[in-house]
Amino acid sequence: MSQHRIGLLLGAGAYVMWGLFPLYWPLLEPATPTEILAHRIVWSMVLVVVLLAVRGRLAGLRRMPRRAVGYLVVASALIAVNWGTYIYGVNSEQVVETSLGYFIGPLVTVMVAVALLGERLRPAQWGALALAAVAVVVLTVDYGRLPWIALTLAFSFATYGLLKKKANVGAAESLAVETSVLLLPAAAYLLVLQGAGTGTFGRISGAHTLLLVGAGLVTLVPLLAFSGAATRIPLSTVGMLQYIGPTLQFLIGVALYREPMPTTRWVGFVMVWVALAVFTVEALHHRRRVLAAAATPSG
Repeated sequence: MSQHRIGLLLGAGAYVMWGLFPLYWPLLEPATPTEILAHRIVWSMVLVVVLLAVRGRLAGLRRMPRRAVGYLVVASALIAVNWGTYIYGVNSEQVVETSLGYFIGPLVTVMVAVALLGERLRPAQWGALALAAVAVVVLTVDYGRLPWIALTLAFSFATYGLLKKKANVGAAESLAVETSVLLLPAAAYLLVLQGAGTGTFGRISGAHTLLLVGAGLVTLVPLLAFSGAATRIPLSTVGMLQYIGPTLQFLIGVALYREPMPTTRWVGFVMVWVALAVFTVEALHHRRRVLAAAATPSG
């Protein structure tokens, strides 16, 4: 099998797994979103350390540049906010809004790049952003409030991605640093819960306990699959695959959990999808123009 095909399978697999997350987190109830988040941090740390040890790459953590560590420390706070918000959104039956966060994520990433990196946008990109902004207004009217779950997910993950790009370290090493920063408060919180008798670990059933431990596994596996895909296929292909995740989340929210979708909400989502279509098609055309220009002999 070619490396490109392997990359496609790994990338699609990663986004399918992320898209199916709304089926997993409700299984961990009656644990609260905060307790689930703490378990996710602790068991992710355990698994990633084991993985690095097996690969003989633990020593690389000590050689990581201080600048990269600094970026990852800040990134750890953002990913904690992202994970916690997502778990809360799913377990409070707001899966459709969580999917919105990941639909608008690419557009928010562009906004972050403009604001923090001074990147310039082409006219069609500005049009896509403007349409997405109008969609947020429409959805705000529909919800009767800002869609804060979606916006928190989108902005936290976009800024997290920027910091990860600046850190420029491997996926497993990055996760090890991020979870190590969060490990002590997460572990302390779980110990307090267990001591007070309000923690659910080991107190519901054996299956529930295994599912809490499995929170680390479901975090690590798609991340590694994504990392393997990113090294084998073009970034533009990865960008197209990323819509698999929120599409599955949206379908789960609407078809399986029967979350309400009034007309105004459909209008807002359709506007977001049109904005994404404009943005994606324009980006692909621009890439082709750039490649064609580079292939044309000068003089």
